[in-house]
Amino acid sequence: MTLLSFERYCDEIVAQTEQLVDVVAGAELAAMVPSCPEWTLEQLLRHVGAAHRRVEATVRTRATAFVPDEQVSGIGGPEGADLGAIGEWLREGAALLVSTLREVGPDVEVWAFFGTGSSSFWARRMAHETVVHRADAALAVGAEFTVDTTLGADTIDEWLHICAQPQLMEARPQLRELLGAGRTLHFHGTDAEPGAAADLTGDAIAVRRAHEKAAVAVRGPVGDVLQLVFRRQPVSAGRVEVLGDAELLDFWLERVKFG
Repeated sequence: MTLLSFERYCDEIVAQTEQLVDVVAGAELAAMVPSCPEWTLEQLLRHVGAAHRRVEATVRTRATAFVPDEQVSGIGGPEGADLGAIGEWLREGAALLVSTLREVGPDVEVWAFFGTGSSSFWARRMAHETVVHRADAALAVGAEFTVDTTLGADTIDEWLHICAQPQLMEARPQLRELLGAGRTLHFHGTDAEPGAAADLTGDAIAVRRAHEKAAVAVRGPVGDVLQLVFRRQPVSAGRVEVLGDAELLDFWLERVKFG
């Protein structure tokens, strides 16, 4: 179950891409991205555009495996460091992706990270991918990051469920270090409902939507909680309130990451 509809995710891919292009207007493409320390702003933007195009090819061709670069038209983007051209490339890629998603509908089975997924999975994933990288771009240019509360809560929810995938723990045995008695986390956007809980007390990570007591709770505006969960802002930034076992939160954040 998700918080948003397939159509809303499609709308958000376009809207978040437009906001991403807007936030970097006038910026230097060579600027470093503090939350992605090995990337320049240009690399960040090209990453987002390439992701949109790869997913479009995945859905359009009903791919059953990862689609390599050579099979994705326009994945490299425009030549040269021209911010305007890169912005148009981003807009075009988002529009193309959404057109394909809407054409096939929400229930087409295609390749995904952990086996077979669906067009709905990719609509949600790309909406959230664009949100998080918009936060990166805002940090790079010194702009404020805000996000619709429902969209932000759903971004956190999806991320926690990705972290809980059994296949991820098989690929990264070190994640088993997270499991232990009394280890529960609650992430609560004070301007969004519901909250999300990660329960580490069993044989696997369990995620649920709940407003409940936990060993450690993170509270704050959903945009700030999102940035903490995705390791875009440290606890020391003071944007969120941490109640309870702060060491457990640090232990979680040190071990759970996307790539």
